Amino acid sequence: MNARILWLGAAALVSFILPSDASEPTPLEAREVTIDVEGSPVGFAYRLLRPAACEPGVRYPVILFLHGAGERGDDNERQVKFLPTWMAEPRHRDTYPCFLVAPQCRTERSWSRFDWDTKQAAPFQTTPTPDMAAAIAALEAVLATEPCEPARVYLTGLSMGGYGSWDLAARMPDRFAAVVTICGGGDEATAPRLADLPLWCFHGTDDPLVPVERSRSMIAAVRAAGGVPVYSELAGVGHDSWTPAYRNPALLDWLFAQRRRSAADAGIHSGNSRVDR
Repeated sequence: MNARILWLGAAALVSFILPSDASEPTPLEAREVTIDVEGSPVGFAYRLLRPAACEPGVRYPVILFLHGAGERGDDNERQVKFLPTWMAEPRHRDTYPCFLVAPQCRTERSWSRFDWDTKQAAPFQTTPTPDMAAAIAALEAVLATEPCEPARVYLTGLSMGGYGSWDLAARMPDRFAAVVTICGGGDEATAPRLADLPLWCFHGTDDPLVPVERSRSMIAAVRAAGGVPVYSELAGVGHDSWTPAYRNPALLDWLFAQRRRSAADAGIHSGNSRVDR
């Protein structure tokens, strides 16, 4: 495979691993971002789904997807389960042309800090985990090099990625046009940062791994801060609340309808945008 290199300031070195022939088995392209971790360069894998056909002059929405704990590793494969694979289906690529960024968290690491025993999020810290920093670098690399619509950048994650989504939304509220968190939790003290964000949260009432109270408490905190999040509590559903969430056409319609008030809010010039129906 060929590779192109791009420097992003002094902190991140991004390698774009491009398919060398037509035998690539998936439209989710393998890429890598390298960032500095405690003084040493560390590579982090991610996948990129692009629109089936990018039309000249058109800019497209971007989804950053944060996977769950079961998909951690270094194979750059496990994290494409669920939403990335579903968005790669022809019908979704036709209806919702977009870029989807799917980074992979390393084994025994996490997107954000929380207690694995109590499932309580740790108090918010200014510095992200290295794996979250890599996810941010991957997203910024795609925004800088692809025909993206910066006013329509979306964030979503499930389970461990649900925690990560709450964390990253609070970390970069001006970057995202909408956030979908699924069976995760966060630091309720960050709620004022989230009050102006379009949010949709899903959680199963019978989740045996992440208590439904984690989502309830975050939604209550955001509402108390003046936000108007959408909360779907799925009766009788266990930990897998992401399948009914992501497979609900109403969610994707809602997500792709969200737009920041102006591209200036995202700090990047915007071109034309379109999502075909």
